[in-house]
Amino acid sequence: MTQGRPAAALARLALPALVVGVACSLILLVVDIAAEALQEVLWHHLPAALGLDGGAPWWTLAILTLTGLAVGLVVWKIPTGPDPATEGLVGEPLPVAVVPGMLLATALTLAGGVSLGPENPITAANIALAVAVGVRLLPGIKAPVWLGLAAAGTIGALFGTPVAAALILSELALGPKDVPLWDRLFGPLVAAGAGAITTVLIASPVFQLGLPDYSLQPFDLLSGMVIACAAVLAGLAAVYAFPHVHRLFHLIRHPVPRLTLAGVALGVAGMIGGQITLFKGLAEMKQLVAAPYGAAALTLIILVKLAALLIAATAAFIGGRIFPAVFIGVAIGLLASALVPGVSPSLSIACGVLGVTLAVTQQGWLSLFMAATVVTDLDLIPVLCLALLPAWLLVTGRPQMIIEEK
Repeated sequence: MTQGRPAAALARLALPALVVGVACSLILLVVDIAAEALQEVLWHHLPAALGLDGGAPWWTLAILTLTGLAVGLVVWKIPTGPDPATEGLVGEPLPVAVVPGMLLATALTLAGGVSLGPENPITAANIALAVAVGVRLLPGIKAPVWLGLAAAGTIGALFGTPVAAALILSELALGPKDVPLWDRLFGPLVAAGAGAITTVLIASPVFQLGLPDYSLQPFDLLSGMVIACAAVLAGLAAVYAFPHVHRLFHLIRHPVPRLTLAGVALGVAGMIGGQITLFKGLAEMKQLVAAPYGAAALTLIILVKLAALLIAATAAFIGGRIFPAVFIGVAIGLLASALVPGVSPSLSIACGVLGVTLAVTQQGWLSLFMAATVVTDLDLIPVLCLALLPAWLLVTGRPQMIIEEK
């Protein structure tokens, strides 16, 4: 039998974990609040002050082009770390010197309407800071432990619950294999709980879409499997295109012209799909559910958002891929309901989110969590667990949406 750590050793980790969790949440909130304030200026206050229409297609093109230029200048002049396309959600600690530039580029990316979320750069920044400061102040706690605390604290803060952190970290299998799982998760869960509570108290993040209550129907399992598999195929199309689009953009080696060109491409995509296809997608997916979009409009939105995610993630804008993937999943679920009205919107949206997130992340627990979080109906959990299985058969062994460094 494996032996766990003594209770006293685990208890001593609680206070550092609490501090890390709160700090991770505060850093996330500062970046989010700064980005939202700048977003209000760019998309509402500035055009209003100039007597212009902030919702006009040409304004979308102008702002995204300028955003590409601004992020390109930051990446050129300030260290921001490795190419974001080569990084996953949780990676090795980066030098602290890249954190200011990374966070600045993230805020500009979020505010300018680029189709990326804050999750990857915020997690990387928090890990870098926690490892650098933690090892210096408490050298008895090793760097991998600080990494786990920061990753968990950030994930808890991002999703407003420690459950997400526990699920993701159990897949990553951090820590010694001969230590029981809950001993390895003790500190990270404290950090995740602290990060989640801090975020909820200050910002009250809400992923729920307010969908009707779900009631199991005879053919729901088959419908859920079909929708989840269709969503996986849509996500895999982007995954397979990812290295080719990355190679194309990186023919332009200098970040300023490359990101400016990508900003123009994103602006054109936004002109085609409308402003609902911009930004990280959290507020936009709620608008999507509330508006009466038909099948043709939803198909266009899905295609545009997939293209925008590919452009943004491969051109080296600083951001994560999970939030826009969830938006795409919601849109696919709505499309399924529009095409087959007998399918419950709750079921179709949950399975759409499950499939796209699974294809993009190849993390089963995270995908199941995101699907359940968006719909928040416990009656759906058994169907989602079973719908995950054929979807996983499509995903396993496939390439990941990440560029492997040579």
